[in-house]
Amino acid sequence: MSYKKLEIWKMAREVSIEIHKMTLTKLPKFEMYEEGSQIRRSSKSVRSNIVEGYGRRQYTMDYVKHLTYAQASNDETIDHLETLFETESLQDEELYNRLLNKLEQLGKMLNKFTQSIRSRTQNPKPRA
Repeated sequence: MSYKKLEIWKMAREVSIEIHKMTLTKLPKFEMYEEGSQIRRSSKSVRSNIVEGYGRRQYTMDYVKHLTYAQASNDETIDHLETLFETESLQDEELYNRLLNKLEQLGKMLNKFTQSIRSRTQNPKPRA
């Protein structure tokens, strides 16, 4: 199996691409290097941490650590998105709501996935 088959990675990829495009087409030029840069990096960090954690999945606590980083980056991305909307740099309310909903859904997915990985450590299968 590959990390590319994980639903959380697919969603993180989709959101990071949408955010990247949004920052290039929907924001004022000055925001491309300010908040635009920050939100691009935090959204890409979500997917990168999923990938890095997956690469360390043999070491459950490393996997959980990177999923926790992904969750934190997702929260950071939400904060940047809210800042852009509140300051009216992002004026497309429909786009804002769509991205916010996706990020909130991704956060829930990450939380559930992290809990499932943790439970494997706490309840390991008995060896035959």
